[in-house]
Order: sequence, then C-alpha cells, then structure tokens
Amino acid sequence: MTLNELRFIVAVAQERNFRRAAEKAFISQPALSLAIQKLEDELGLKIFERGKNEVSTTPVGDAIVEQAQRVLEEAERIREIAAQGKNQLITPLRLGIIHSVSPYLLPDLIPELKKLAPQMALEVEENITANLEALLRNGKLDVILIALPFGDNGILTRALYDESFEVVVNGEHRWAARRSIKPSELADEKVLLLDSGHCYSNQVAEACPDSRKGNDVQHGTSLETIRNMVASGLGITVLPASANSARYKSKLLSVVPFTKPAPARRIALAWRKSFARTQAVEVLAEAIGKAKVTGIRHLA
Repeated sequence: MTLNELRFIVAVAQERNFRRAAEKAFISQPALSLAIQKLEDELGLKIFERGKNEVSTTPVGDAIVEQAQRVLEEAERIREIAAQGKNQLITPLRLGIIHSVSPYLLPDLIPELKKLAPQMALEVEENITANLEALLRNGKLDVILIALPFGDNGILTRALYDESFEVVVNGEHRWAARRSIKPSELADEKVLLLDSGHCYSNQVAEACPDSRKGNDVQHGTSLETIRNMVASGLGITVLPASANSARYKSKLLSVVPFTKPAPARRIALAWRKSFARTQAVEVLAEAIGKAKVTGIRHLA
C-alpha cells in the first residue's frame, strides 16, 4: 500500500469515473486501474463497484476512502512541519505570560518582535503560573514568561531581567512624601495584594515577608483593581516597577521605593526541552531585551 495508491482511490471516489480520475492524478487510465486492482488484491476486497456509466464505492470502500483521505492529509502535514523546521519564524508562537507582567511588557514587546520576526504571529495566553505550567507541559503553549524559581529537568529556562518592587500609597497617606520605605514597615499597614492564586502575591510575600505579618491584608482580582482601591484610600500595595511607568501615573497616588537593596523578582522564559523551535525562543528573548520598559534591569 502506497500513498499514490491512496491518492488514486480518493480521486476515483471523487470523480466516480476512472478516466477523469486518471486525468486528475496525471496518470494513464490503465496504470490507475492496475494500481487500484493491486490495492484491492492486497486488501482482499472490492473498494469500487464498476458500472457501465459510473463507478461507486462499496460499503467498506466508503470507510477505506475516508481513511485514505485522512492519511493523505496527515502526510501533507508532515511536509508542512518540515517546512516550518526550515524557517522557525513563520508560524505562530504560543506565549503564556503571568498577569503581573503581561499588560506592562506587551505594549513594548510586540513592536520589537515584529521588527525581528515579522512573519511570526504571537498568540498570547495570560494566566497564573500553575495554569501556564500545565499548558506548557501539555504542549498547548510553546513558551511561557514567569518569575523564577521555576521548572525541573524537563523544562529549560532563560533569565531575562530583574524588576524591583515599589510601594504605592494614596496621595494623602502619611508615606506619600517619603523617599523610601523599609519592608518591615509594611507589617503595620493595610496591604492590598492579588488573590492567593496569583503567583505575584507569593513573590511579594517572599520578597517582603512583613507584608503579611499584619492581620489587615486584603486581596484584589487584578493589579489595576488594586491600584484603584489604593487611590480610593482603601489601603496600600506593592507593585512591580514596570506597573508604575509614566503611562500609569495618577495624581491620586504616590510611588515610594523600598530602601536598598530593594525587594525584587527575576523574570524568565521557560520552554520544554523537546521544543524544537529554539530560534523562535531566541528571537523572543532578543525582543524582550530590546523592550524599553520602565523599572526593569535587563540581564546580559
């Protein structure tokens, strides 16, 4: 059984005529008839019923032709995969990003990526780390952007940049005019953080353990919701420096840095060891390195 024989039976089933099928397959009619007869002999059954004016498939022939069509489609898919392998920057890249990075990096990342790989579309999934990890391992995402530490022997990571945390308070808060804040001072404040399912809350808790010492910790569903809650005087928060760029400035808020060394996180790319499009990962890392995002320090 060969792919050509499968092509021939599909052509006959579609045309219901050996002559037209032979023309469609660019082969002589006797050669096509011989190839189909050979396949029928190999299978030990009739695929087609030959009439005077028309050819029709037998009941089992219907199923064989349907399967033959699927096999031919899968064979063509192999050619497509091979073509993609020759140029890793022409097919979409499925990128997962944690919530606390996505809105602040993407506006600068996407233009840089288009310059480096104009044919490579970016498909973005914004989610929490646990969900992104599951999607990555299941092959539904190609690469994810997360905070370290992350991964195991089956996952490769590449650290990209460090980002400090900053305190954000209402403009009327007693800290509004402060030049810096010690992490230990957070213990006495009403700190607003993301819901516990978000990895950013864990990042803040690890970097600023005093943020959870107080009994008055409240949670929000997004960093922008928390920012608005702070503006309304409902508490203070800790945001990544990229979330405090000029485009997010508000007269109702004051951003106060931590005393040095400021608490920070390290952001990295992660992908499966088996992921073959390493060039796409490299280009993505390069684009992130070129992104001019306030408050991040790119690693060499």
